[in-house]
Amino acid sequence: MFKPLIDWYLGALAKGGYGLIALLMAVESSIVPLPSEVVIPPAAHLAYTGQIPLSLAGIILAGTIGSWLGATVMYWASRLAGRPLVMRYGKYFLISPSKVEGAERWATHYGSLGIFISRLLPVVRHLIGIPAGIVRMDYLKFSIYTLLGSGIWCGVLCYLGVKMGQDEKLLKGELHRISLWLGGAMLVLAAMYYLFVHRHMGKTKAASPKS
Repeated sequence: MFKPLIDWYLGALAKGGYGLIALLMAVESSIVPLPSEVVIPPAAHLAYTGQIPLSLAGIILAGTIGSWLGATVMYWASRLAGRPLVMRYGKYFLISPSKVEGAERWATHYGSLGIFISRLLPVVRHLIGIPAGIVRMDYLKFSIYTLLGSGIWCGVLCYLGVKMGQDEKLLKGELHRISLWLGGAMLVLAAMYYLFVHRHMGKTKAASPKS
């Protein structure tokens, strides 16, 4: 599904540079289902192999800033709109009430630290700004946790891109190997999601009628 995007992205990185990375990571941190796994690792791979004039540190910084910008938009949109509007009209922006409630349960369970943890997990990472905005969490605290978590996550993805750059078959031009690397990353993320998000939300849902 993401192959056309990856093909375009690989060709546009040389000109788009850090700005393109930041823009796509901002989109990834909003309501658009764009995986960060198709943004940072390919850029890191091309930078590591000298195919684009970017540094790994710059890629991590651009990705972190982009993630913070996207999360900030979600935070302020939810804070200004309020929970009733988000719950009523969020579905038109791919944000269903069940997703909002799940993100709220996550935020309630993990508190402020949940902002940091959420940046390392799929599904929750691009939704956590919604409950944070709704409950009017301190914006400075929200920003700090978002920047820290996003920086670590971008660093992990950058490392994955470097490991891709050490793949001899990939270096010989077999770009389909990117799919193999991303597939492995998706499996790890799926396991993390099940262990830290899905099971917790399931237990909370089951317990809610008793409360």
